[in-house]
Amino acid sequence: MKRQTKSQTSKSLSTESCKPSRRRFLADSSRVVAGSVLAGVALPRIYAAPNNTIRLALVGCGGRGTGAVADAFAATGGPVKLYAMADLFEPRLKSSYDNLIRGHKDKVDVPAERRFVGFDAYKKAIDCLGPGDVVLLTTHAAFRPMHFEYAVKKGVNVFAEKSFATDSPAVRRWLKTAELSEKKNLKVGVGFMWRHSEARKETIRRIHDGAIGDVHTLRIYRVHGPVHCPPRQKDSNEVAFQLQHPNSFTWVSSGFYIDWHCHNIDVACWTKGAWPVSAQGFGGRCYQQAGNQFDHYTVEYTFADGTKLFTFSRHMNGCWQTYSDYAHGSKGSAVIMATLGQPKPKIYKSQNMVPDQMVWQYGKNDPNPYHVEWQLLLDAIRRNKPHNEARRAGEAEVAALMGRIATHTGQLVTWNQIMNCNFQFVEDIDSMTFETPAPIHDGPNGIYAAPQPGITKEC
Repeated sequence: MKRQTKSQTSKSLSTESCKPSRRRFLADSSRVVAGSVLAGVALPRIYAAPNNTIRLALVGCGGRGTGAVADAFAATGGPVKLYAMADLFEPRLKSSYDNLIRGHKDKVDVPAERRFVGFDAYKKAIDCLGPGDVVLLTTHAAFRPMHFEYAVKKGVNVFAEKSFATDSPAVRRWLKTAELSEKKNLKVGVGFMWRHSEARKETIRRIHDGAIGDVHTLRIYRVHGPVHCPPRQKDSNEVAFQLQHPNSFTWVSSGFYIDWHCHNIDVACWTKGAWPVSAQGFGGRCYQQAGNQFDHYTVEYTFADGTKLFTFSRHMNGCWQTYSDYAHGSKGSAVIMATLGQPKPKIYKSQNMVPDQMVWQYGKNDPNPYHVEWQLLLDAIRRNKPHNEARRAGEAEVAALMGRIATHTGQLVTWNQIMNCNFQFVEDIDSMTFETPAPIHDGPNGIYAAPQPGITKEC
Protein backbone atom coordinates (compact mmCIF):
# COMPACT_ATOMS: atom_id res chain seq x y z
CA MET A 1 0.00 0.00 0.00
CA LYS A 2 1.45 3.38 -0.97
CA ARG A 3 1.70 6.09 1.64
CA GLN A 4 -1.42 8.22 1.71
CA THR A 5 -1.00 11.95 2.14
CA LYS A 6 -3.01 13.81 4.73
CA SER A 7 -5.21 15.33 2.04
CA GLN A 8 -5.87 11.94 0.48
CA THR A 9 -6.79 10.21 3.71
CA SER A 10 -8.71 12.79 5.69
CA LYS A 11 -10.39 15.00 3.11
CA SER A 12 -14.17 14.77 3.18
CA LEU A 13 -16.09 14.06 0.01
CA SER A 14 -17.97 17.17 0.97
CA THR A 15 -16.28 20.33 2.24
CA GLU A 16 -19.20 21.16 4.52
CA SER A 17 -20.97 19.39 7.33
CA CYS A 18 -24.47 18.21 6.57
CA LYS A 19 -26.90 21.11 6.83
CA PRO A 20 -30.54 20.44 7.69
CA SER A 21 -33.11 21.51 5.16
CA ARG A 22 -35.27 24.57 5.83
CA ARG A 23 -38.31 22.31 6.24
CA ARG A 24 -36.43 20.18 8.78
CA PHE A 25 -35.26 23.30 10.63
CA LEU A 26 -38.78 24.71 10.86
CA ALA A 27 -40.16 21.37 12.01
CA ASP A 28 -37.49 21.04 14.69
CA SER A 29 -38.01 24.67 15.77
CA SER A 30 -41.73 24.10 16.09
CA ARG A 31 -41.15 21.17 18.39
CA VAL A 32 -38.82 23.26 20.56
CA VAL A 33 -41.33 26.11 20.81
CA ALA A 34 -44.19 23.75 21.56
CA GLY A 35 -42.10 22.11 24.26
CA SER A 36 -41.43 25.50 25.87
CA VAL A 37 -45.07 26.62 25.77
CA LEU A 38 -46.39 23.33 27.08
CA ALA A 39 -43.71 22.72 29.70
CA GLY A 40 -45.12 20.64 32.54
CA VAL A 41 -48.00 19.29 30.47
CA ALA A 42 -47.95 15.50 30.05
CA LEU A 43 -47.90 15.00 26.30
CA PRO A 44 -46.53 12.05 24.33
CA ARG A 45 -43.19 12.90 22.76
CA ILE A 46 -42.69 12.16 19.09
CA TYR A 47 -39.51 10.09 18.70
CA ALA A 48 -39.50 9.54 14.95
CA ALA A 49 -39.72 12.18 12.22
CA PRO A 50 -43.20 13.53 11.40
CA ASN A 51 -43.58 11.05 8.52
CA ASN A 52 -42.58 8.23 10.92
CA THR A 53 -39.25 7.73 9.13
CA ILE A 54 -36.26 6.90 11.31
CA ARG A 55 -33.07 8.11 9.67
CA LEU A 56 -29.75 6.30 10.12
CA ALA A 57 -26.16 7.50 9.94
CA LEU A 58 -23.51 4.82 9.48
CA VAL A 59 -20.16 5.59 11.14
CA GLY A 60 -17.76 2.84 10.10
CA CYS A 61 -18.51 1.31 6.69
CA GLY A 62 -16.88 -2.09 6.94
CA GLY A 63 -18.74 -5.38 6.68
CA ARG A 64 -19.99 -5.21 10.25
CA GLY A 65 -21.56 -1.78 9.77
CA THR A 66 -22.95 -2.54 6.32
CA GLY A 67 -24.57 -5.69 7.69
CA ALA A 68 -26.06 -3.79 10.62
CA VAL A 69 -27.76 -1.34 8.24
CA ALA A 70 -29.28 -4.24 6.32
CA ASP A 71 -30.54 -5.69 9.63
CA ALA A 72 -32.15 -2.34 10.47
CA PHE A 73 -33.87 -2.34 7.08
CA ALA A 74 -35.44 -5.72 7.95
CA ALA A 75 -37.40 -4.21 10.87
CA THR A 76 -41.12 -3.54 10.58
CA GLY A 77 -43.29 -0.82 12.08
CA GLY A 78 -42.36 2.15 9.94
CA PRO A 79 -39.94 3.43 7.29
CA VAL A 80 -36.17 3.45 7.90
CA LYS A 81 -33.69 5.23 5.65
CA LEU A 82 -29.91 5.44 5.57
CA TYR A 83 -29.26 9.18 5.48
CA ALA A 84 -25.51 9.72 6.05
CA MET A 85 -22.27 7.71 5.98
CA ALA A 86 -18.80 8.22 7.44
CA ASP A 87 -15.52 6.33 7.32
CA LEU A 88 -11.78 6.91 7.49
CA PHE A 89 -11.28 5.42 4.04
CA GLU A 90 -13.16 6.48 0.91
CA PRO A 91 -12.91 3.09 -0.89
CA ARG A 92 -14.50 1.34 2.09
CA LEU A 93 -17.35 3.87 2.20
CA LYS A 94 -17.91 3.51 -1.54
CA SER A 95 -17.99 -0.28 -1.30
CA SER A 96 -20.54 -0.14 1.52
CA TYR A 97 -22.69 2.37 -0.34
CA ASP A 98 -22.61 0.30 -3.55
CA ASN A 99 -23.57 -2.88 -1.68
CA LEU A 100 -26.47 -1.21 0.14
CA ILE A 101 -27.75 0.49 -3.02
CA ARG A 102 -27.65 -2.85 -4.82
CA GLY A 103 -29.92 -4.53 -2.29
CA HIS A 104 -31.92 -1.69 -0.74
CA LYS A 105 -32.06 1.18 -3.22
CA ASP A 106 -35.38 2.50 -1.95
CA LYS A 107 -34.03 2.78 1.62
CA VAL A 108 -30.74 4.55 0.88
CA ASP A 109 -30.78 8.34 0.60
CA VAL A 110 -27.10 9.30 0.86
CA PRO A 111 -26.03 11.76 -1.84
CA ALA A 112 -22.37 12.71 -2.14
CA GLU A 113 -22.78 15.67 0.21
CA ARG A 114 -23.77 13.30 3.04
CA ARG A 115 -20.83 10.91 2.59
CA PHE A 116 -17.97 11.98 4.82
CA VAL A 117 -14.37 10.79 4.98
CA GLY A 118 -11.75 11.47 7.63
CA PHE A 119 -11.19 11.45 11.37
CA ASP A 120 -13.90 14.10 11.92
CA ALA A 121 -16.37 12.44 9.55
CA TYR A 122 -18.34 10.93 12.45
CA LYS A 123 -19.30 14.40 13.69
CA LYS A 124 -20.57 15.46 10.28
CA ALA A 125 -22.66 12.31 9.91
CA ILE A 126 -24.16 12.59 13.41
CA ASP A 127 -24.90 16.26 12.81
CA CYS A 128 -27.21 15.19 9.97
CA LEU A 129 -29.56 13.50 12.45
CA GLY A 130 -32.19 14.74 14.85
CA PRO A 131 -34.28 13.41 17.74
CA GLY A 132 -35.70 10.00 16.91
CA ASP A 133 -32.88 9.09 14.53
CA VAL A 134 -30.11 6.53 15.09
CA VAL A 135 -26.36 6.60 14.53
CA LEU A 136 -24.66 3.24 13.99
CA LEU A 137 -21.22 3.25 15.63
CA THR A 138 -19.46 0.39 13.86
CA THR A 139 -15.84 1.43 13.65
CA HIS A 140 -13.43 -0.52 15.80
CA ALA A 141 -13.19 -0.05 19.55
CA ALA A 142 -10.42 2.57 19.64
CA PHE A 143 -12.92 5.24 18.61
CA ARG A 144 -16.13 3.87 20.13
CA PRO A 145 -16.22 5.84 23.43
CA MET A 146 -15.40 9.11 21.63
CA HIS A 147 -18.12 8.57 19.01
CA PHE A 148 -20.63 7.47 21.66
CA GLU A 149 -19.89 10.56 23.72
CA TYR A 150 -20.51 12.89 20.75
CA ALA A 151 -23.78 11.16 19.80
CA VAL A 152 -25.14 11.34 23.34
CA LYS A 153 -24.09 14.99 23.62
CA LYS A 154 -26.12 15.64 20.46
CA GLY A 155 -29.14 13.73 21.81
CA VAL A 156 -29.07 11.05 19.11
CA ASN A 157 -30.11 7.43 19.67
CA VAL A 158 -27.32 4.89 19.20
CA PHE A 159 -26.65 1.42 17.92
CA ALA A 160 -23.08 0.48 18.87
CA GLU A 161 -21.33 -2.64 17.69
CA LYS A 162 -18.96 -4.51 19.98
CA SER A 163 -16.34 -4.16 21.24
CA PHE A 164 -16.65 -0.93 23.19
CA ALA A 165 -13.22 0.10 24.50
CA THR A 166 -9.55 -0.86 24.32
CA ASP A 167 -8.27 0.01 27.80
CA SER A 168 -9.39 1.07 31.27
CA PRO A 169 -9.73 4.86 30.74
CA ALA A 170 -11.68 4.18 27.54
CA VAL A 171 -14.15 1.80 29.21
CA ARG A 172 -14.68 4.30 32.03
CA ARG A 173 -15.40 6.95 29.40
CA TRP A 174 -17.95 4.61 27.84
CA LEU A 175 -19.62 3.92 31.21
CA LYS A 176 -19.77 7.63 32.07
CA THR A 177 -21.45 8.33 28.73
CA ALA A 178 -23.80 5.39 29.28
CA GLU A 179 -24.98 7.04 32.49
CA LEU A 180 -25.60 10.31 30.62
CA SER A 181 -27.52 8.48 27.89
CA GLU A 182 -29.82 7.03 30.54
CA LYS A 183 -30.45 10.47 32.03
CA LYS A 184 -31.33 11.79 28.56
CA ASN A 185 -33.73 8.86 27.96
CA LEU A 186 -31.87 7.94 24.78
CA LYS A 187 -32.40 4.54 23.24
CA VAL A 188 -29.15 2.57 22.95
CA GLY A 189 -28.78 -0.85 21.40
CA VAL A 190 -25.49 -2.75 21.30
CA GLY A 191 -24.18 -5.59 19.19
CA PHE A 192 -24.74 -8.27 21.84
CA MET A 193 -27.50 -9.80 19.72
CA TRP A 194 -27.40 -13.07 21.67
CA ARG A 195 -29.13 -11.28 24.55
CA HIS A 196 -32.15 -11.30 22.19
CA SER A 197 -31.85 -14.97 21.22
CA GLU A 198 -35.00 -16.78 22.29
CA ALA A 199 -33.11 -20.08 22.57
CA ARG A 200 -30.51 -18.62 24.93
CA LYS A 201 -33.09 -16.69 26.94
CA GLU A 202 -35.17 -19.81 27.55
CA THR A 203 -32.10 -21.89 28.46
CA ILE A 204 -30.73 -19.31 30.88
CA ARG A 205 -34.17 -18.80 32.43
CA ARG A 206 -34.27 -22.51 33.19
CA ILE A 207 -30.77 -22.42 34.65
CA HIS A 208 -31.74 -19.48 36.86
CA ASP A 209 -34.79 -21.47 37.95
CA GLY A 210 -32.51 -24.28 39.16
CA ALA A 211 -32.58 -26.75 36.26
CA ILE A 212 -28.92 -27.70 36.81
CA GLY A 213 -28.68 -26.70 40.47
CA ASP A 214 -26.09 -24.19 41.65
CA VAL A 215 -23.83 -23.16 38.74
CA HIS A 216 -20.20 -23.78 39.65
CA THR A 217 -18.35 -23.92 36.29
CA LEU A 218 -18.78 -22.27 32.89
CA ARG A 219 -16.79 -23.03 29.73
CA ILE A 220 -16.77 -20.97 26.54
CA TYR A 221 -14.87 -21.65 23.32
CA ARG A 222 -14.04 -19.75 20.17
CA VAL A 223 -11.37 -21.78 18.42
CA HIS A 224 -11.06 -21.60 14.64
CA GLY A 225 -8.79 -20.39 11.86
CA PRO A 226 -6.78 -17.16 12.02
CA VAL A 227 -7.03 -13.75 10.45
CA HIS A 228 -3.47 -13.16 9.31
CA CYS A 229 -1.83 -9.76 9.24
CA PRO A 230 0.18 -9.27 6.03
CA PRO A 231 3.58 -7.55 6.09
CA ARG A 232 3.42 -3.78 5.89
CA GLN A 233 4.96 -2.20 2.84
CA LYS A 234 7.69 0.12 4.07
CA ASP A 235 6.41 3.12 2.13
CA SER A 236 2.91 2.86 3.60
CA ASN A 237 1.41 4.94 6.41
CA GLU A 238 1.72 2.81 9.55
CA VAL A 239 -1.36 4.25 11.29
CA ALA A 240 -3.47 3.59 8.18
CA PHE A 241 -2.05 0.06 7.89
CA GLN A 242 -2.93 -0.80 11.49
CA LEU A 243 -6.41 0.69 11.14
CA GLN A 244 -6.97 -1.39 8.01
CA HIS A 245 -6.00 -4.62 9.85
CA PRO A 246 -7.78 -3.92 13.14
CA ASN A 247 -8.11 -7.41 14.58
CA SER A 248 -4.33 -7.73 14.52
CA PHE A 249 -3.69 -4.70 16.73
CA THR A 250 -4.80 -4.39 20.33
CA TRP A 251 -4.95 -0.59 20.35
CA VAL A 252 -7.38 -0.58 17.39
CA SER A 253 -9.90 -3.34 18.15
CA SER A 254 -9.00 -4.31 21.74
CA GLY A 255 -7.64 -7.51 20.22
CA PHE A 256 -9.48 -10.53 18.88
CA TYR A 257 -9.77 -12.11 22.33
CA ILE A 258 -12.15 -9.28 23.21
CA ASP A 259 -13.56 -8.28 19.83
CA TRP A 260 -14.53 -11.86 18.96
CA HIS A 261 -14.97 -13.47 22.37
CA CYS A 262 -16.84 -10.76 24.29
CA HIS A 263 -20.18 -12.23 23.11
CA ASN A 264 -19.44 -15.49 24.88
CA ILE A 265 -18.10 -13.75 27.99
CA ASP A 266 -21.30 -11.70 28.19
CA VAL A 267 -23.51 -14.80 27.81
CA ALA A 268 -21.54 -16.70 30.46
CA CYS A 269 -21.86 -13.84 32.95
CA TRP A 270 -25.57 -13.55 32.11
CA THR A 271 -25.91 -17.27 32.86
CA LYS A 272 -24.14 -16.80 36.18
CA GLY A 273 -26.07 -13.61 36.96
CA ALA A 274 -22.89 -11.79 38.01
CA TRP A 275 -19.66 -10.25 36.79
CA PRO A 276 -16.30 -11.82 37.75
CA VAL A 277 -14.09 -10.28 40.42
CA SER A 278 -10.71 -11.49 39.10
CA ALA A 279 -8.99 -13.15 36.15
CA GLN A 280 -5.69 -14.85 35.37
CA GLY A 281 -4.67 -16.18 32.00
CA PHE A 282 -2.14 -17.95 29.79
CA GLY A 283 -1.40 -17.34 26.14
CA GLY A 284 1.23 -17.22 23.47
CA ARG A 285 1.99 -16.85 19.79
CA CYS A 286 2.99 -19.72 17.53
CA TYR A 287 2.76 -17.76 14.27
CA GLN A 288 4.11 -14.29 13.62
CA GLN A 289 1.17 -13.18 11.44
CA ALA A 290 -0.98 -12.23 14.46
CA GLY A 291 -0.01 -8.55 14.48
CA ASN A 292 1.04 -7.60 18.01
CA GLN A 293 -1.15 -10.18 19.77
CA PHE A 294 -1.13 -13.79 20.87
CA ASP A 295 -2.86 -16.37 18.70
CA HIS A 296 -4.20 -18.36 21.67
CA TYR A 297 -5.64 -17.35 25.06
CA THR A 298 -6.93 -19.35 28.01
CA VAL A 299 -8.41 -17.36 30.89
CA GLU A 300 -9.75 -18.42 34.29
CA TYR A 301 -12.28 -15.98 35.76
CA THR A 302 -13.43 -16.16 39.37
CA PHE A 303 -16.78 -14.86 40.65
CA ALA A 304 -17.35 -13.60 44.19
CA ASP A 305 -18.74 -16.97 45.33
CA GLY A 306 -15.81 -18.92 43.89
CA THR A 307 -17.56 -20.05 40.70
CA LYS A 308 -15.18 -20.36 37.74
CA LEU A 309 -15.50 -19.32 34.11
CA PHE A 310 -12.94 -20.76 31.69
CA THR A 311 -12.53 -19.09 28.31
CA PHE A 312 -10.65 -20.62 25.38
CA SER A 313 -9.71 -18.53 22.34
CA ARG A 314 -7.41 -20.01 19.70
CA HIS A 315 -7.00 -18.90 16.09
CA MET A 316 -4.85 -21.38 14.17
CA ASN A 317 -5.21 -23.61 11.14
CA GLY A 318 -5.19 -27.39 11.39
CA CYS A 319 -6.56 -27.55 14.95
CA TRP A 320 -9.79 -28.80 16.56
CA GLN A 321 -12.46 -26.16 16.10
CA THR A 322 -15.62 -25.26 17.99
CA TYR A 323 -17.70 -22.22 18.83
CA SER A 324 -19.72 -23.21 21.88
CA ASP A 325 -20.72 -22.41 25.48
CA TYR A 326 -21.44 -24.75 28.43
CA ALA A 327 -22.59 -24.51 32.05
CA HIS A 328 -22.16 -27.04 34.87
CA GLY A 329 -24.14 -27.13 38.12
CA SER A 330 -24.63 -29.23 41.21
CA LYS A 331 -27.53 -31.16 39.60
CA GLY A 332 -26.62 -31.25 35.93
CA SER A 333 -25.17 -29.42 32.96
CA ALA A 334 -26.26 -27.42 29.92
CA VAL A 335 -25.24 -26.64 26.38
CA ILE A 336 -25.93 -22.93 25.97
CA MET A 337 -24.66 -22.83 22.38
CA ALA A 338 -23.58 -25.77 20.23
CA THR A 339 -23.07 -23.95 16.91
CA LEU A 340 -22.96 -20.35 15.73
CA GLY A 341 -25.83 -20.58 13.25
CA GLN A 342 -28.34 -22.27 15.58
CA PRO A 343 -27.41 -22.56 19.28
CA LYS A 344 -29.33 -25.86 19.83
CA PRO A 345 -29.28 -25.63 23.65
CA LYS A 346 -29.87 -28.68 25.83
CA ILE A 347 -30.04 -29.47 29.53
CA TYR A 348 -28.76 -32.71 31.09
CA LYS A 349 -29.34 -34.32 34.48
CA SER A 350 -25.64 -35.13 34.91
CA GLN A 351 -22.25 -33.86 33.73
CA ASN A 352 -22.32 -36.38 30.87
CA MET A 353 -23.78 -34.59 27.87
CA VAL A 354 -25.09 -37.73 26.17
CA PRO A 355 -28.60 -38.45 24.80
CA ASP A 356 -29.85 -40.64 27.66
CA GLN A 357 -28.98 -37.92 30.18
CA MET A 358 -30.82 -35.12 28.33
CA VAL A 359 -33.92 -33.74 30.07
CA TRP A 360 -34.72 -30.76 27.82
CA GLN A 361 -33.82 -29.22 24.50
CA TYR A 362 -34.87 -26.12 22.61
CA GLY A 363 -36.34 -27.89 19.61
CA LYS A 364 -37.07 -24.87 17.45
CA ASN A 365 -35.14 -22.61 15.13
CA ASP A 366 -33.95 -19.46 16.89
CA PRO A 367 -35.38 -16.23 15.44
CA ASN A 368 -32.62 -14.17 13.81
CA PRO A 369 -31.22 -12.19 16.79
CA TYR A 370 -29.58 -9.65 14.46
CA HIS A 371 -33.06 -8.68 13.29
CA VAL A 372 -34.66 -8.94 16.74
CA GLU A 373 -32.21 -6.47 18.30
CA TRP A 374 -33.08 -3.87 15.67
CA GLN A 375 -36.81 -4.48 15.97
CA LEU A 376 -36.60 -3.85 19.72
CA LEU A 377 -34.54 -0.69 19.32
CA LEU A 378 -36.73 0.88 16.63
CA ASP A 379 -39.95 -0.08 18.45
CA ALA A 380 -38.60 1.58 21.60
CA ILE A 381 -37.89 4.78 19.67
CA ARG A 382 -41.30 4.90 18.03
CA ARG A 383 -43.17 4.13 21.28
CA ASN A 384 -40.82 5.91 23.69
CA LYS A 385 -40.21 2.71 25.65
CA PRO A 386 -37.14 2.31 27.88
CA HIS A 387 -34.33 0.61 25.98
CA ASN A 388 -30.70 1.21 26.89
CA GLU A 389 -28.05 -1.53 26.80
CA ALA A 390 -25.02 0.74 27.15
CA ARG A 391 -24.23 0.18 30.83
CA ARG A 392 -24.34 -3.61 30.52
CA ALA A 393 -22.16 -3.47 27.41
CA GLY A 394 -19.55 -1.46 29.31
CA GLU A 395 -19.59 -3.89 32.21
CA ALA A 396 -19.10 -6.84 29.85
CA GLU A 397 -16.18 -4.94 28.36
CA VAL A 398 -14.61 -4.60 31.81
CA ALA A 399 -14.81 -8.38 32.22
CA ALA A 400 -13.28 -8.97 28.80
CA LEU A 401 -10.47 -6.48 29.48
CA MET A 402 -9.64 -8.34 32.69
CA GLY A 403 -8.96 -11.51 30.71
CA ARG A 404 -6.87 -9.93 27.96
CA ILE A 405 -4.81 -7.84 30.35
CA ALA A 406 -4.22 -10.79 32.69
CA THR A 407 -2.97 -12.88 29.77
CA HIS A 408 -0.74 -10.22 28.22
CA THR A 409 0.82 -9.15 31.53
CA GLY A 410 0.93 -12.49 33.33
CA GLN A 411 -0.72 -10.94 36.38
CA LEU A 412 -3.90 -11.69 38.30
CA VAL A 413 -6.21 -8.79 37.45
CA THR A 414 -9.24 -7.67 39.43
CA TRP A 415 -12.38 -5.77 38.46
CA ASN A 416 -11.34 -2.92 40.76
CA GLN A 417 -7.97 -2.66 39.03
CA ILE A 418 -9.65 -2.15 35.65
CA MET A 419 -11.90 0.52 37.14
CA ASN A 420 -8.89 2.43 38.52
CA CYS A 421 -6.08 1.74 36.02
CA ASN A 422 -4.70 4.69 33.99
CA PHE A 423 -2.82 2.83 31.24
CA GLN A 424 -3.74 4.06 27.75
CA PHE A 425 -2.66 2.83 24.32
CA VAL A 426 -3.30 6.29 22.82
CA GLU A 427 -3.26 9.26 25.17
CA ASP A 428 -5.38 11.55 22.98
CA ILE A 429 -7.44 9.45 20.60
CA ASP A 430 -9.68 12.47 19.91
CA SER A 431 -6.80 14.24 18.14
CA MET A 432 -5.47 11.31 16.12
CA THR A 433 -4.75 11.82 12.42
CA PHE A 434 -2.81 9.90 9.82
CA GLU A 435 0.15 12.11 10.73
CA THR A 436 0.08 10.91 14.36
CA PRO A 437 2.95 8.51 15.14
CA ALA A 438 1.69 4.93 15.24
CA PRO A 439 1.17 3.65 18.81
CA ILE A 440 3.40 0.65 18.00
CA HIS A 441 5.93 -0.06 15.27
CA ASP A 442 7.00 -3.14 13.37
CA GLY A 443 10.53 -4.48 13.66
CA PRO A 444 13.21 -4.56 11.00
CA ASN A 445 11.82 -7.88 9.73
CA GLY A 446 8.30 -6.45 9.48
CA ILE A 447 7.08 -8.42 12.51
CA TYR A 448 5.27 -6.75 15.41
CA ALA A 449 6.43 -7.85 18.85
CA ALA A 450 4.02 -9.98 20.89
CA PRO A 451 3.21 -9.26 24.56
CA GLN A 452 5.74 -10.56 27.10
CA PRO A 453 4.00 -11.74 30.30
CA GLY A 454 5.86 -10.46 33.32
CA ILE A 455 7.16 -7.48 31.32
CA THR A 456 4.25 -6.10 29.27
CA LYS A 457 2.19 -3.40 31.00
CA GLU A 458 -1.49 -2.84 30.15
CA CYS A 459 -2.61 -1.79 33.61
